[in-house]
Amino acid sequence: MENKTLVNLRFQISDFGFRGSLFDIRNLEFKVRTVILLLTTHLLLLTNEAKAQSLDDYLIQAAENNPGLKASYARYQAMAERVNQPSLADPELQVGFFLEPMERFMGNQTADFRLMQMFPWFGMIGTQKEEANQMAKAQYQLFLEEKNQLLLLVKSTWYEQIRLKEEIKIAQENLEYLKKYEELALIRFQAGTSAPSSAPSQSMPQPTVNSTSAGSSSGMGGMGGNTSSAMNSPSSMNSEMSAAPMGSSTTGMSAVLQIRMQIRELENSIEQLQANQEPLQIKFNQLLNREIRAEINLPEQLEKPVLSLEKQEILDSIRQNNPMLAMYQAEIGAYEQQAKMAKLEGKPMLGAGVNYMTFAPRPENGMQMGGENMVMPMVSLTLPIYRKKINSKIKETEYLKESAQLDRQKTENLLAMEWANAFRTWEESERNFRLYEDQIQLVNQQIRLLETSFISNATGLEEVLRANQQLLDYQQKRINALNQQQQSLAQLEALAATSLTFQP
Repeated sequence: MENKTLVNLRFQISDFGFRGSLFDIRNLEFKVRTVILLLTTHLLLLTNEAKAQSLDDYLIQAAENNPGLKASYARYQAMAERVNQPSLADPELQVGFFLEPMERFMGNQTADFRLMQMFPWFGMIGTQKEEANQMAKAQYQLFLEEKNQLLLLVKSTWYEQIRLKEEIKIAQENLEYLKKYEELALIRFQAGTSAPSSAPSQSMPQPTVNSTSAGSSSGMGGMGGNTSSAMNSPSSMNSEMSAAPMGSSTTGMSAVLQIRMQIRELENSIEQLQANQEPLQIKFNQLLNREIRAEINLPEQLEKPVLSLEKQEILDSIRQNNPMLAMYQAEIGAYEQQAKMAKLEGKPMLGAGVNYMTFAPRPENGMQMGGENMVMPMVSLTLPIYRKKINSKIKETEYLKESAQLDRQKTENLLAMEWANAFRTWEESERNFRLYEDQIQLVNQQIRLLETSFISNATGLEEVLRANQQLLDYQQKRINALNQQQQSLAQLEALAATSLTFQP
């Protein structure tokens, strides 16, 4: 919110020190109304605290209801199921029937049954399960990263809504403040234009200072008594000089119009700020997968956070807890298991089975010969003699492992850069917050002095107005600094995947 100065309010309360009972009463009424309006304006600058739904409640809702996060968790569950998939190969059963019985020594063979089970080399199944487990861990870390990014969006939108709410509140206070001073300017304008209207001497072609003073004091055209009265009251002389029909009415009305222009601009700014609330509300509700018009309970103001860790401790926490680093570490473990699997594929596979043959008796010389079934155990062995593909798989996994290690190093460097930028923003907003806190206290002291001086006719309205404008400007800057601090804290917590503030 820009600090706008009302340049046209250049008049003194002493300008209204009119002589005569009528103007004394009006001046007293003006002072009383001025005190009331200043007190009302000062009270408008105070803030109130109200209880609201906790941000943690909304974060829980987002984690439970966001469809994107649910999809990520479903992908992790699907990957976790792969751990149970490595096992022995399915046994192979072969069945053969003879359309015409084959004559054998044992009789006529009618069918042949073969059952074979292949066994991988020792440790292959365990290695496959461990590789699937590492890939599931990597997918889970991706889910955690998406969760952290979602919570960061929720926090950021939450803080932006509170900042916007406070800005609207300050703008509305400023609007009320300008309306009060518009009323004060109107009172001054009316008081300044009503005095010369009762002076017939002001219709003279060439009025002088003394004649104007005479007309203002008694409505008579005499010179003698009025000169001494003007000499005894210099401020009255200045007031009456500025109360000429053209100068007083023009200056007073210019001040009123200037305030009204600021009021119109501020009303337009408030409308724009209120319009900006809707996109933030829709974004926040969509992140929580709620109806876009659902009510959001916001606190009255942003709270100042306090870090629970030092700068270097936060970086150590990022290196230890960041999901992306853990994901790459899990991928490295998976590639190590794939390398073991490639080496085990170079070992032979063993097979064991049985061959069952059925025989029917065969008549020979009038006698039934044979007919007894036969069982034959079987053993098989694969011969992995083509080593080129095995060696290629081993090199492939080695390159993938190296790539994952380099990606992890690159990500760690990027995280350190983001940590440095976020912490610099935190420190900058902390300094600005302390500065604006001190400035607000100093301006408040200045306003109290100016208001006292204004009531005693020693300060113009413009100075009081400018000081209050400056106060509102510092209040808005304070809100922006606090919002920036909360945003940087949310980013640091997303990087470290943990809370970094003191918990009550």
